[in-house]
Amino acid sequence: MIPDLLLFSILALIAVASALGMLFSRNAVHAALYLIVNFGAVAVFYLILAASFIALVQVTVYAGAIMVLFLFVIMLLGAERMRAQTRWGRPEILAVIAGTILILEAAYLIFLRPASVPAGAVDAAALPAGFGGPNSVGMALFQQYSLPFEVTSVLLLVAMLGAIILSKRRRPAK
Repeated sequence: MIPDLLLFSILALIAVASALGMLFSRNAVHAALYLIVNFGAVAVFYLILAASFIALVQVTVYAGAIMVLFLFVIMLLGAERMRAQTRWGRPEILAVIAGTILILEAAYLIFLRPASVPAGAVDAAALPAGFGGPNSVGMALFQQYSLPFEVTSVLLLVAMLGAIILSKRRRPAK
């Protein structure tokens, strides 16, 4: 049996390497495939946490349906090759700042903050019945988190409309 820390470290390495591969890939199709690997690693993290339903949803919805949609859009728009940027603009600088803040927060949570849960305290047998199942996820989603769920759905709708408007080609008037 693989020790938990070793399994976590291997999965974390795969997740981080696939995320970096996605970010630095010049080919949009390869970037999408790296993202599928990342989604798979996250699904295994969910399995380790005894949330099998969420892991199944992760694989089915994200690694399946969403990635098919991404690949379809990439092929439809003909964006297989991303253009190389040589200058640093505002978005790149903001991304570096946000990434640095994220790394500092993660380092604080991992190394400096005392652990609130002792090592090995989460046991799959000690979890309540139905933990991570469709009933408990649905109840939490539509009772406790209904406002964030609706805000997310409106945000996705606006993003979809924006993508359609931006991709619409303008034809010259005759």
